[in-house]
Amino acid sequence: MTILSVYAIFESNEEAERIGRTVIEEKLAACINILARCRSIYRWKGAIDTAEEVPAILKTDTSKIGDLIERIAALHSYDTPCITAWPVEAVLPRYADWVEESL
Repeated sequence: MTILSVYAIFESNEEAERIGRTVIEEKLAACINILARCRSIYRWKGAIDTAEEVPAILKTDTSKIGDLIERIAALHSYDTPCITAWPVEAVLPRYADWVEESL
């Protein structure tokens, strides 16, 4: 099993919790860490914009990543949400076991 950290941005804490809870219940992610609100500056439809958003990190494995990304996007309020995945280079073995058991 290869663990992935999935970084996603949400409109609000409530949205992050709702989507996080759903994908955990569906065993697409082992957990979600909902981080403190952040200020984002980005280009959208040709203009520079800013927003207060909520970043989060979810944990999954390579066998679930496609379904997880699709499910987050389907539940998300944004047309084009930020959802990216990074491989985990090293992990505490018992943590890896817990992720595997949780999926």
